[in-house]
Amino acid sequence: MSDNQQSTRGRPRVALVTCTDLPDLEPDDRLLLAPLAARGVRVDTVTWDDPGVDWPDYDLVVLRSTWDYIARRDEFVAWAATVPRLANPADVVAWNTDKRYLDDLSAAGVPTVPTTWIAPGAPWRQPEQGEYVVKPAVGAGSLDSGRYDLADPDHRRLAADHLARLGAAGRTAMVQPYLSAVDTAGETALLFAGGPTGPVFSHAIRKGAMLTGPDLPTGELFRPERIDPRTATPEQLAVAEKTLTAVPGGSGRLLYARVDVIPGPDGSPVLVELELTEPSLFLGHTEGAADRFADAIVAHLRAT
Repeated sequence: MSDNQQSTRGRPRVALVTCTDLPDLEPDDRLLLAPLAARGVRVDTVTWDDPGVDWPDYDLVVLRSTWDYIARRDEFVAWAATVPRLANPADVVAWNTDKRYLDDLSAAGVPTVPTTWIAPGAPWRQPEQGEYVVKPAVGAGSLDSGRYDLADPDHRRLAADHLARLGAAGRTAMVQPYLSAVDTAGETALLFAGGPTGPVFSHAIRKGAMLTGPDLPTGELFRPERIDPRTATPEQLAVAEKTLTAVPGGSGRLLYARVDVIPGPDGSPVLVELELTEPSLFLGHTEGAADRFADAIVAHLRAT
């Protein structure tokens, strides 16, 4: 949006998009409200599936805690395609809401966790031993995910039951070896806020191990996490930058990005997930993070 357009419409108007279960956003996202107001931005909190919202009336629509889309992904992706000035863009949303994007990143040379994809009804030949993670290709918040020790007969049965449950719901499953370093080093999330030429590193946090055993449905939107600040290493930053470079269409269009890595068997960081749709930004865990993301929104507004 040009400065002239901005002046004729007055204060820029931004929608922070959530879901009906979190009508006032989740607490971390609310940390954006005061910095945006201080920058002269009018903010509305709206749910993505509210038919009464006039999306073209917003100067920017920012996806935040839309965590109920999992069971309605097709509807969510179709909705995103109708929204002007969506961040992140609708084609990114369509690509990033199915974790089979990991194959694209692996093909681009990004170190990723080896993944086997199991279509609904397809068999999985279980290894004789080793720990594996079973989770849906479309999912968030570690829900419908489990950790299985295949040397244990009960775990072998439970893993097969988990896959059957996902398949019966028409969901593609993914199976990955469990990286044991997460139990000690944890998972590192690197947060990026959009800059003039693409996302700029903002801060990093450590997440403790989330999966302690087989999948046990909780009925929650996400599983609680233990979060601590962390200093990103040069190796982690290098993997994150390589990951963002491989995003289809280029990373310059992104308002935000979260890159999650875990030490692999040799200690080098490997990509677990690239979150470009509705990731927690962990703004409350690093001083200045909310201001950096508010600045990124303002910059995005000026470029729109």
